[in-house]
Amino acid sequence: MKLWGRTTSSNVQKVLWVLEELGLPYERFDVGGAYGGTDTPEYRRMNPNRLVPTLQDGTMVLWESNAIVRYVADVYGRGLLRPDDPKTAAVADQWMDWQQTTLAGPMSALFWEVHRKPPSQRSAEKAKEFTLAAGKALAVLDARLADAEWLAGGRFSMGDVPAGTLLWRWFTLEIDRPELPNLAAWYERLSARPAYRRAVMTSYEALRGKD
Repeated sequence: MKLWGRTTSSNVQKVLWVLEELGLPYERFDVGGAYGGTDTPEYRRMNPNRLVPTLQDGTMVLWESNAIVRYVADVYGRGLLRPDDPKTAAVADQWMDWQQTTLAGPMSALFWEVHRKPPSQRSAEKAKEFTLAAGKALAVLDARLADAEWLAGGRFSMGDVPAGTLLWRWFTLEIDRPELPNLAAWYERLSARPAYRRAVMTSYEALRGKD
């Protein structure tokens, strides 16, 4: 498989995580952000949105990070990342969609305000506003994790990947976080997974000094 996307993109990290989790061989190309490359005719033919990630698996070309996670889990991770039970798989799908519709927006706004912007352009008031919004969304996860160790139930699945990818940012940004003990325990479980450390935590270390 071939993957286009920079390792500091949370959407790319979702895909890297599942590839690493399943031990699948792949080749990755730095595209997006400071690397550019998304406006070339070749890339636009693969991904008309000109965003990352894009995955090629044989003749299959796919974009949209959660769709790629589902595809890899379905083809290569049945019974592992994709639950065999349809009801459990539906719950995993639910949390994947929730990450895109509810969590991604406030987390992106918070990350840009606190980390991406030059210090002279940051606003403490906006940082507080975005922290509260992200914390409100993450409280939904915290409530779910009071009843289960993983989002789809009793074992790790693809449902944990999209939201779990963002937790490194939440727990390492210099913000005044609310107490969410179940979320913190989930983050500890994720951090114990070698694939998470390689694909998410190691990749995010690059953010400390550059894009």
